[in-house]
Amino acid sequence: MSSIWEYANPKKFIETTDRILPALAVLTGVALLLGLIWGFFLTPDDFRQGSTVKIVFLHVPSALMAINAWLMMLVASLIWIVRRHHVSALAARAAAPVGLVMTMIALLTGAIWGQPMWGTWWAWDPRLTSFLILFLFYLGYIALWAAIENDDTAADLTAILCLVGSVFALLSRYAVNFWNQGLHQGASLSVKSGERMDMTYKLPLYVCMAGFVLLFVVLVLIRTGTEIRARRMRVLLARERMGA
Repeated sequence: MSSIWEYANPKKFIETTDRILPALAVLTGVALLLGLIWGFFLTPDDFRQGSTVKIVFLHVPSALMAINAWLMMLVASLIWIVRRHHVSALAARAAAPVGLVMTMIALLTGAIWGQPMWGTWWAWDPRLTSFLILFLFYLGYIALWAAIENDDTAADLTAILCLVGSVFALLSRYAVNFWNQGLHQGASLSVKSGERMDMTYKLPLYVCMAGFVLLFVVLVLIRTGTEIRARRMRVLLARERMGA
């Protein structure tokens, strides 16, 4: 029986991802197109929020992936700290720009959704504030990788930053539960009686969420492969310089 640690081998990782990426990319495209077309064009307007509610099909999946991208980076960083597998460190680095874009989409769509509902584009609400801080952590994480020349040192320091930033990733997820005050609504997919989303919206939202998850996986696999190849090039160039 094969072990998951086999894929810590860069060659094995690239061979496997090159084999599965075409099918994953097609599945991603189908899920995104189906979910967004279904959500934006085939669902009725909400009786209270009108057509504005349809931004949920972008806002919720992007917010979900903004948080979970950081948690994926946390897991990869912990693997690097414990087992020193370069693929895990490079996967965390590859996920950061994707998570940053997801966070930007969540902030922008939240502002667009919030303006007609709250009468303002922004409020220092607990969840909004923690999301903004998470966005800044993404920027800091990417900048730290870029600022340090030695890959192992950069991986160590960014792993520590990832551990600290995970607090705000969790706050972004559970802020509404921690604090009752604030403009932000409760969870869109709450199971509490009276807060349940109608199946008319829930089903296409699930498809959109699946599409965003698949999109994240595809982009991270592509970027991780690129990071592995770039690291190989840096190592080869360093050896050539030492030989010269």
